[in-house]
Amino acid sequence: MKKDVMLVFLLLLSSGFTLAETACDLDVTLLNQDPYPAVPGDYVKLVFQIEGLDSPDCNDITFNLLADYPIEFNPGESGLRTFKKVDYIKDYETNLLIPYEVRINEDALDGANPIEVRVQSQNDAPLTKTFNIEVDDVRANFEIYVKDYDYATHELTLEVLNIAEADVEALTIEIPKQGSINIKGANRVVVGDLDSNEYTTAEFEAVPSDGEFKVNMIYSDIINTRRSAEETVNFDSSYFTDRKADKKTIGIGTYIFWAVIVLLIGWWGIRKFQKKKKK
Repeated sequence: MKKDVMLVFLLLLSSGFTLAETACDLDVTLLNQDPYPAVPGDYVKLVFQIEGLDSPDCNDITFNLLADYPIEFNPGESGLRTFKKVDYIKDYETNLLIPYEVRINEDALDGANPIEVRVQSQNDAPLTKTFNIEVDDVRANFEIYVKDYDYATHELTLEVLNIAEADVEALTIEIPKQGSINIKGANRVVVGDLDSNEYTTAEFEAVPSDGEFKVNMIYSDIINTRRSAEETVNFDSSYFTDRKADKKTIGIGTYIFWAVIVLLIGWWGIRKFQKKKKK
């Protein structure tokens, strides 16, 4: 009796080892992330690779990219993918490439952010793996003010400060058409590179009204992506009228004018006197 029980136990144990050895042995890798690093609020493309499909014990495959922070799917989409065995063996492929395009949460933190995937062959236990998505907020953030306005020349000077931690390249400042400001001449000024916590100025010929107007900041970030940020600028004419500097400028101009007149009169008088003397 004991021998029979032992024989059955050995047969079951042997069967268990056989099942373990012949089960579909899958592995998953994160093959690519584009862009790298990802940017909060933007989309990122992810490509996963499933290996081990050449085993005859593999059946239909399900793959699931779990919808959890920091990734978000568009409405109506999910991370679940299903692959029939006949689909992945018909071309004798031993690997599966699974692409996704997902959005990164607006509040995702800089650095490595874990994501989780789950792959399973039919009738086998699921395999869960964790990967890291690199996130870096490379977007710039600006403060922009009216530094000066000259009513005589209509020269509007804007001062721009890059308050983000990221540097920007090829910064262009654009004032689009709008009712609160009338641009004369070019509405775009290229100011070039602007490092973090640095400032620059841009000059336009314009006639602004009291109130707010919109300015577009167009730049290239550190991953060479061209971006645009809309900023609001407030204009208050009271800051740029009846200034002593303006009056001083007008006074100097008046003095110069009358000085020239006096010199011309003096020159004319001397010439006339010299002619009379010769006669």
